[in-house]
Amino acid sequence: MERELIKSLIKWKASQSRKPLILKGVRQCGKTYLLKEFGARCYQDTAYFNFEENEALKTVFEKDYDIKRIIFELELQHGKKIQTENTLIIFDEIQECGRALTSLKYFCENAPEYHIVCAGSLLGIALRKQLSFPVGKVDFMTLYPMSYVEFLRACGEENLANFIQSFKKGDAIPEIAANKLEAFLRQYYIIGGMPEAVRSWSLTRDIEAAEQIQQNIINSYELDFAKHAPVNEFPKLQAIWRSIPEQLAKENTKFIFSHVKKGWRAKDLEDALEWLIGAGLVYKVRRIEKPFIPLSSYADDTAFKLYMADVGILRKLSKLPYNIVLNANTSYKEFKGSLTENYVLGELVKSVDDTAYYWTSGNTAEVDFVIQCKEEIVPIEVKAEQHLKSRSLSEYRKKYAPKHAVKTSMLGDAAGEDVLKIPLYMICTMPTCIK
Repeated sequence: MERELIKSLIKWKASQSRKPLILKGVRQCGKTYLLKEFGARCYQDTAYFNFEENEALKTVFEKDYDIKRIIFELELQHGKKIQTENTLIIFDEIQECGRALTSLKYFCENAPEYHIVCAGSLLGIALRKQLSFPVGKVDFMTLYPMSYVEFLRACGEENLANFIQSFKKGDAIPEIAANKLEAFLRQYYIIGGMPEAVRSWSLTRDIEAAEQIQQNIINSYELDFAKHAPVNEFPKLQAIWRSIPEQLAKENTKFIFSHVKKGWRAKDLEDALEWLIGAGLVYKVRRIEKPFIPLSSYADDTAFKLYMADVGILRKLSKLPYNIVLNANTSYKEFKGSLTENYVLGELVKSVDDTAYYWTSGNTAEVDFVIQCKEEIVPIEVKAEQHLKSRSLSEYRKKYAPKHAVKTSMLGDAAGEDVLKIPLYMICTMPTCIK
């Protein structure tokens, strides 16, 4: 399955200032697959080393950081010579070997001719613990669950994917395209963007098989809580994780610590929450009351919402039956908005690559997302279906007169005047539409 990030990897390969690369991303989002595909496509050979599967690899880095010796011993493991320009070196599950992480500094300084990429489960957690991390000596990229466009391509809908990516503000959306895009979007709400689930769905169209994969992924995440987190944090991690669907279903979706478990307070759960964020499992969207640059300076750390990294995992964890979503059933009215918001946030993270916030004005108004796009602050109102009335966005516009304001819903009208109306299935085009 084609991933958009491979384009960035190809640019990294060609860069004169290339450094060893660390690929971050939530577990099972396709990091290993992508790096192997990159190696197969762009190099004569790929030398793949997995520190979790092969304990002996760790001994390679124990003695010193002599690059010639390290390469020689890696060649013995690989079974052939590692060529500087023609071999891609992959260090997988690198979080299992702290000295391998440290060695990246010496590869950068003493042997930049080698092409090295690294990945690992819960790498965000490991990087926080790594005291001798090679700051400034590595490049970073992040792989997210598959976007809606990637989902379309995986399902064989190349024309629809190309239509979205070539779309410009003011372009007409044919009704037949709008109907198909809306139908596939509802499928995406169900399946999400975890590659294994997407692959199963694309090949079989068996929702129950895809759901079993989703459940396996959820189980593996919860096993990670027990395996990698401090023992005393495990019940807290699990409680926060399982409370997210419930908290998003509330009319006021602000995350409330006491709703996780009666008697628990913020100070009891802060470390566990940061662990989930570091693992890439959840997004934290903080509140602002003043939308000024830089947004981070106006964020309220005590008021925030939590969303999941993948909309399909959220849907499955919430135990929301797929038929209800597929048929646009009105019986899940309250949660429909949160599911839609989770999707929009995921697309914004992938396309804008910036932190999202939400805006409130006391208890009278709330705008779902506010993002900083270069030097512009853009408010975004999300509607699950075709209703576009928004008193909160109107209040925001009256108060701050933004250059652009966005409403997104299933309404297939991307033309805009004072407010830019972008269909949900087109929300990834927002950065180009506001230019």
